[in-house]
Amino acid sequence: MRLLFAGTPEAALPTLRTLLDSHHEVVGVLTRPDAPTGRGRRLRPSPVKELALESGVEVFTPETLRDEETLQTLRALAPDAAPVVAYGALVPPSVLAIPAHGWINLHFSLLPAWRGAAPAQRAVLAGQRETGMSVFRIEEGLDTGDVLATAPTTIGEHETSGELLDRMAEDGAALLLQALDALEAGTAVATPQDHAAATRAPKLTTAEAEIDWTLPAAQVSAHIRGMSPHPGAWTLLDGARAKLLGVEAPEPGLLAETGPLAPGQIRAGKRQVLVGTGTEPLALATLAPAGKRPMRAADWARGANLAEDAAFTTAQHDEEAP
Repeated sequence: MRLLFAGTPEAALPTLRTLLDSHHEVVGVLTRPDAPTGRGRRLRPSPVKELALESGVEVFTPETLRDEETLQTLRALAPDAAPVVAYGALVPPSVLAIPAHGWINLHFSLLPAWRGAAPAQRAVLAGQRETGMSVFRIEEGLDTGDVLATAPTTIGEHETSGELLDRMAEDGAALLLQALDALEAGTAVATPQDHAAATRAPKLTTAEAEIDWTLPAAQVSAHIRGMSPHPGAWTLLDGARAKLLGVEAPEPGLLAETGPLAPGQIRAGKRQVLVGTGTEPLALATLAPAGKRPMRAADWARGANLAEDAAFTTAQHDEEAP
């Protein structure tokens, strides 16, 4: 089939590579316009644009899909289907109608669960141990279209949402190709979603990323992992913000040896850093101090000159302190 691929971030690259290597023909790539990045705010192309140009595929970066010129350009490509992975913009009905088989989206949840911009992150934040991928046909509603293929996956005990997304991006490429092959062969089965069972997955915000150390350890772990790498779960130490980006299993016997810790209280050992929660302590894996790059928590602690009573606190707690 003739394919118009739509995607923007790195999570879309495995699928684009898979489609370029398939028997289908990628006749064009649709991605978001170059965006300012870094301290210099220099314009940088999306990862999908870079790969498409390297592969000799024509790239389109319209600000909107609603203008007539863009509409005519996409019609001229005459795509049979438009596979989508994290494109980042709504597709209007006039554009949805262009491919005969529609716009076919790879979504990182088992729909109707977690419709929205952050499905993998929300699954981790919710403490789920299982999630999956869905391939569905886009319609006007947000992630409401009929499902063509699904594949479940487990969430590791210490897996971050970033690690989960990387893994599902690789596995999802084959799932999307499988759905496209079925559409071409006329064997695809479209299953309507149960809209009453839908849950939402809005984009994560920095405000909600703050850590509440009084919650049980399992919830704090899910919060840290779900917010990693972006926006990054954060807390305060002596008034400075630090991002906590991962947790790990405590060394055998360490929790019993350390004893109970108050919520937010830090106990730094030679190889691990423990932090108190509303229940048992958590072992931190990765931490980014204010203004610095991520590092192993134990490496950070060795150079931090922590006081005996050092503790992470919340912004509200610091505002109330004298």
